[in-house]
Amino acid sequence: MSRAPIVVHRPSRTGGRRVSVHRHGRDEILGTAYSDLDLVVFLEAAGVADPEAVLDDPQWVEWRDGRAHQFSAA
Repeated sequence: MSRAPIVVHRPSRTGGRRVSVHRHGRDEILGTAYSDLDLVVFLEAAGVADPEAVLDDPQWVEWRDGRAHQFSAA
């Protein structure tokens, strides 16, 4: 099973989640998202055609160590 190309990492202690994308054979950090809107902006900039449609698709996005769409510190 292949992993999702987009990873939303665990929430940081101060809030926000690092976002990375696997492309061209390597992982690239897109930035720190503090909301779904931030995440959508990062994915648009990375070339994802309809980023809102893939946020809940596990073939596209892996939400690590926290609930999906939750960006505040645990």
